[in-house]
Amino acid sequence: MLELTQRIEPTDQAEISDTLTLPLELRIRGRLRATSDTGHDVGLFLDRGPVLRDGDCLQANTGEIIRVKAAAEPVVTAHIDAGLPLAKLCYHLGNRHVQLSIGVEGDGKGWVRFPPDHVLEELAERLGATLEHHEAPFDPEPGAYDKAGRESGHNHGHSHGHSHSHEHSHSHSHEPGRERDKELGEAHAH
Repeated sequence: MLELTQRIEPTDQAEISDTLTLPLELRIRGRLRATSDTGHDVGLFLDRGPVLRDGDCLQANTGEIIRVKAAAEPVVTAHIDAGLPLAKLCYHLGNRHVQLSIGVEGDGKGWVRFPPDHVLEELAERLGATLEHHEAPFDPEPGAYDKAGRESGHNHGHSHGHSHSHEHSHSHSHEPGRERDKELGEAHAH
């Protein structure tokens, strides 16, 4: 098994040994066993944190470089006029804390892509979007601070003297097995 242990900057000069096509669900994990696009067993042993983006490169402990590709998966693409209509659609969908991929087509139309969800789909239609259900690579926008702090060399601390309150509705089974509840609690910590 090829052990992929480092994230490296994508480059055209590097010799790419193979590609690894994964859906978003697997690109958010730092530990994973998978099969490359040419059939080789690979294991990801990466730091937790950044989502693997389409085009990212990983280096094995033996030097090989593997390029990550976003797999086609079921998505909804909402097509809408660029400008204010697109901004409003992004605002309202983003306010639902859903991951979005955003773009503009050549004809001046904008689009927002998200996982299928009937509530979000109804919201998008109410805002004037035309929906397309299909399979496509889903590579959502990174968070606002994902690369900004790392690229500028600026360390953005979070001691601003204000707090954020987010109401979430979660249903958890509280049957025997408190370890699972503990894991869920850690996953939801802000």
